[in-house]
Amino acid sequence: MTDSGPTLITSVQRALHLLDAVGRRDRPVSAKALARETDLALPTAYHLLRTLVHEGYLQRIDGCYILGQQVGELIRGTDPTTVRARSTLTALGEELSGATYLAVYRDGEIELVDIVDSPAHPRVDLWVGLHDAGHATALGKAILTVLPDDLREDYLGRHELADLTPHTVTDRRVLRRQLVRHHDLAVDTGEYQLGMTCVSAAVRTEDGIAAVAVSAPLARRGQLMDHADVLRRGANRIGLALGAAGR
Repeated sequence: MTDSGPTLITSVQRALHLLDAVGRRDRPVSAKALARETDLALPTAYHLLRTLVHEGYLQRIDGCYILGQQVGELIRGTDPTTVRARSTLTALGEELSGATYLAVYRDGEIELVDIVDSPAHPRVDLWVGLHDAGHATALGKAILTVLPDDLREDYLGRHELADLTPHTVTDRRVLRRQLVRHHDLAVDTGEYQLGMTCVSAAVRTEDGIAAVAVSAPLARRGQLMDHADVLRRGANRIGLALGAAGR
């Protein structure tokens, strides 16, 4: 650790960004395209790609790259819910130009189960876990909005409404009014992290309740709201994916 934050290994970051870039494509992609997308010098990209191929995380086909068998091994034990929903999260992130998130309500708690981001659209700094920040996040509020009254009151009774920023709602009466009023979309306007906004739509499935969200700098709040229908359609697709995973 340093005074400004954790010590990061640049080469590892670059390799992970390459993996992300390949994973976002539905067809093989060239090294030159990957280098441009990840802002890497082409020789550096080639060295990292060669290493990833050697370790099985990528596969080289006719000079282009796809995800390798080792990636499949990593997700083999993953909840199929997350795997099925990831393609929709990725598409949403590309269409709305933001990081995307999936959360579920499980055993009385709100759990973050997946994030899709990129170097161009990084995730919010998750300095407080969703378990303790449902009241301050669009994801958490979207789920709380559609919970039955008894389950919502149970959740609010068991969780402290921590003051994360000057904009965080910590009065339960105010929060309840917000949850009743915003029954369609939930919005976090600097309540979890200053300078960031997040818009979320609830997802109803045969097995319970989830929520999908997209985050962006606060200045883009209006733009995200103008494209709320895109988020709603994504929530519907994820609802179908979650239902399919549960059957």
